[in-house]
Formats: sequence, C-alpha cells, structure tokens
Amino acid sequence: MSVTSSSELPRQVADAYVDALIELDPTIGTYLGLKESSGLLPDYSPAGQEAVAALARETLARLDDAEKLPGAGSDTERRCGRLLRERLTAELAVHEADEGLRTVSNMRSPVHNVREVFTVTPTQTDEDWSAVAQRLRAVRPALEGYRASLALGLERKLLGGPRATRTNVEQMTEWLGTDRSWFDEFAADGPLTLRTELDEAARIATESLAELRDWMRDVYAPAVAHAPDTVGRERYARWSRYFNGTDLDLDEAYAYGWSEYHRLLAEMRTEAGKILPGAEPWEALAHLDVHGEHIEGVEEVRVWLQKIMDEAIEALDGTHFELAERVRKVESRIAPPGGAAAPYYTGPSEDFTRPGCTWLPTMGATRFPVYDLVSTWYHEGVPGHHLQIAQWVHVADRLSRYQATIGGVSANAEGWALYAERLMDELGFLPDPERRLGYLDAQMMRACRVIVDIGMHLELEIPADSPFHPGERWTPELAQEFFGNHSGRPADFVESELIRYLSMPAQAIGYKLGERAWLLGRENARKAHGEAFDAKAWHMAALSQGSLGLDDLVDELSRL
Repeated sequence: MSVTSSSELPRQVADAYVDALIELDPTIGTYLGLKESSGLLPDYSPAGQEAVAALARETLARLDDAEKLPGAGSDTERRCGRLLRERLTAELAVHEADEGLRTVSNMRSPVHNVREVFTVTPTQTDEDWSAVAQRLRAVRPALEGYRASLALGLERKLLGGPRATRTNVEQMTEWLGTDRSWFDEFAADGPLTLRTELDEAARIATESLAELRDWMRDVYAPAVAHAPDTVGRERYARWSRYFNGTDLDLDEAYAYGWSEYHRLLAEMRTEAGKILPGAEPWEALAHLDVHGEHIEGVEEVRVWLQKIMDEAIEALDGTHFELAERVRKVESRIAPPGGAAAPYYTGPSEDFTRPGCTWLPTMGATRFPVYDLVSTWYHEGVPGHHLQIAQWVHVADRLSRYQATIGGVSANAEGWALYAERLMDELGFLPDPERRLGYLDAQMMRACRVIVDIGMHLELEIPADSPFHPGERWTPELAQEFFGNHSGRPADFVESELIRYLSMPAQAIGYKLGERAWLLGRENARKAHGEAFDAKAWHMAALSQGSLGLDDLVDELSRL
C-alpha cells in the first residue's frame, strides 16, 4: 500500500496516509462521510493488522524525507509532522508487542467497531440500504478475522482479560436478543424493495455474531479464566504512550491523582453541606437521586440534553468562542442498548452532512437526575468534545486531513473536554449546589481513575494518608470498592467502568492528566501575554491547531 512520492511535505504525507488507511479500514471512511466505504468492513485478522502496520512504517520513512524539504519547518508542517510521527510510532509499538492478538473489551474492540459503525452508516436512500446489506454480509469475514487474531493470541499465550471477556460475551448475547438480533432490528428500517436482501444479510451478520459469541464463551473464556486482568508496568507504559502521546512518569501521575482527590474531596464536602447539612458528598448525591431535579422519560431526557447544548452555544458563541455556523449544530441521541455505561460523542462527517452527536446510554433507566448530566454534556457536547472535534473538521483546509480527523490523541481530546467542564464552572454556568456537586463528582471520578487505573495495573501501594485501606496494594477488587465509595453513580456503571480500565489500560488517566496539560498551557500563555491575554482568541487558536500528545500540547499551547 503505497502512500506518496517522497517529494511531498509532511501534510501531504499525512493526508496520503489517511487515503491509504481508509482502504484498509473502511469504517474510518464511514465516520468521515465517504459513502463508498459504506458496504465494507476491515480485515481484523493478523494479516490485516500487519498491513496497517506496514503502511505506518512506510509512512514514517516518507515523513523522514518530507521533513528535510524546504517549507517543512513552518508551524503548520511542523505540527503535522510532529503529530504523525508520534502517533505512528506509538501505534507501531502496540502492534509489535502483539497487543492486537488479545484485544478484548467492553467498549473498544473489533466486535464493538463492527456494530457501532452501522449507527453512522448512511440510510437515506435505496442505494444507501443496498450498501448496508453489503456491509451486513461483510460482518462474517470481519468477525472471523477478529477470531483468528484472538486464536493466535491463545497459541502465543497472549491472553485477554477474563472480566472483559465475560462482559463482552454478555454484551454479544444481548445484541443477539431472543427473537430478533440488533442487526435484524437495524435492517428492519430499510425499504420494502430491499426487504429480502436486507433480511438475508442481517441473518448472516447475526449468525456470525452468534458464532463468535459461542467461541468466546466456550473456548476463549475458559482459556483465559486464570489470566490476570491487569497488565503490569511494561505493558501499561506502552499503552500510556498510545493514549497520552507522551512517556509519563507514572509514579508522579499516581501522586497527582491523590493530590486532586484530597482537593476535590474538600470542595465536595462544602457543596454537600449546602444541600444536606452535615452530610458527606455521596450522602448528598444519594439524596439528590431521590429528591433532586430530574427528567422523566427517555425521549424527554434526549430533548433536554439538546436544550443544554443549544443554550451553551448561544451563551458562548461571540463571547468566549467564535463558532462557524456548521460547528453550531450538534445532535443529542440515545445510545443503542448493550454497550458500556459511559456517554460518548461521535464527530461530524467531513462535509458536515452528518452532524456531531452526543450519545446517552440509558442502561434501562427512565428517570435521570440532572446533577449527573449537566457537566457531562458540557464535556461530551459544548464546549467539550463537539467544539474541539467539529472545529478540527471545520479548519481541515488549514491543517491536514490527518490532523482534522483520525490523528487524535485520546488525552488531548479528553483533557480538553474535562477542561471544558472546569471552564463552565469558572464562567458561572454551575451556580447552584446541586449542579456544582455533580460537576465535582465528575471531577472526582476522573481523579479516582488516575488512582485506580495506575494503582491496580502497577500494583502500587495505597498511601498512608488515604482514608481507604492505607498501606495495602491495589487489586481490581479494591479498585471497584474505592470507585464505588467515591462516586454518585449506580453499581452497574461502576462495574462497567472498572472493566473499561482493565481492558483499556491508561486511557482513563488521560482525562485528568490532559486537563492538567490544557491548564498549564493556558497559564503559560497568560503569563507570556500578561494583560493582553485574550482568552477567546486563545481558545480558538488552541482548538484550531489539531491534536498533539501531552508534552507537545503544552509546548504549542504555551506559544499561542
């Protein structure tokens, strides 16, 4: 898979990489809004994974040549080359450690990718639905390739985590349903003219999912039953680089998580006392679950969340941000059942014909406390993920296609979104104790993530000044107990989160550590400019430079 000639600058190399990667992973094309990708799925087999790695190696070699050319030192070329090199290097490190042979998760794996891409596949015309039928038939080879990778992992004693495996089997069972599968339900919305074709294609997809579920339940799960759920320091450091775009000092990060824990606990106690005098924070949150402001009904909460985002756009545009008209559009949606408990965001297509969307997993609930939603939708929607990711797409002509779309660093995006929550607090959008305690609870969750994610994977000692099991070593069981004790969220959410941390090591620490990077970059820029510092101009410049790893991010933000 050739990308370009060596006479091109870094941005051209990066964009050619995107074109070539879409051929290997058509789901990327769908998320970018390319209809020609709609009927295809990736090859998740070992050979398919190696093809992606080979493309990365070739691209890095071409980048070496590109960075020697006149013009490669401009800010736009330098940032793009910096990001591309860091990302591909981190991705290759993960691949060369054979991590793709044991990818099992409750929210991030090939089987999740296969299902979720259908939620953004075009379905407006008969031609669209014909492509859907083709993609449904492609589920079989995609899942067979995934199974082949896991089977090779078993041969090589590279095992996925038992908890994540059990959970994924349960998820697939839910997707299969009793009378009709998720694929059957999805295909049922297609036109009558394609009914037979769609039903047959959905049947093939359903059978393929059932075959994978049965194999994972009967063969894979017993084989990994006694494998560790945690990954150890070496694997954790590799994944930390992948998700954070830098080689973190993990012990310093762990200590930072504890310092944030103590700071936030003091603030939470102050707000809790305003709601229920003398109560601890989680007593006050439990009180709000019953007596606080809430929304009744699934459709009602979707509409309410849309209103939250629309109001934020009206209040922030022109005062704290300058938003293009197409960036102002974002839609609130309800997530398909059977996934993880955490809300999430999907970005707009490149031409904005499909807007950015926030997704709320209801987990069967029909009553939704407001305290748990307001700052979360500032995080997922506006001014969080949507403003950053949609702005990248909007200024793609000034960046590169790679920077504007697939070149994201998780900790950069999650750090911005958590910074966005804090910004809304700074700007006075959380004026009452109920909503502010909910915000602090969300911040505490991110601090606890740093503590338990690093702590349990590295089996670190719990500090002597901790109110929870001081001096003991972290285990997943202690992590779940600690997280549950310091969260206003229900038990099923806490369990889902723990499995997420176990199966996506170091991803969850990027929220708090990414926020720290954004705050440091802002503070450095403010010091450099003094009284001339313009927060609105800084925000827009920061949101228009594309993604970067955390060290590079602080450096670039400080220059703005």
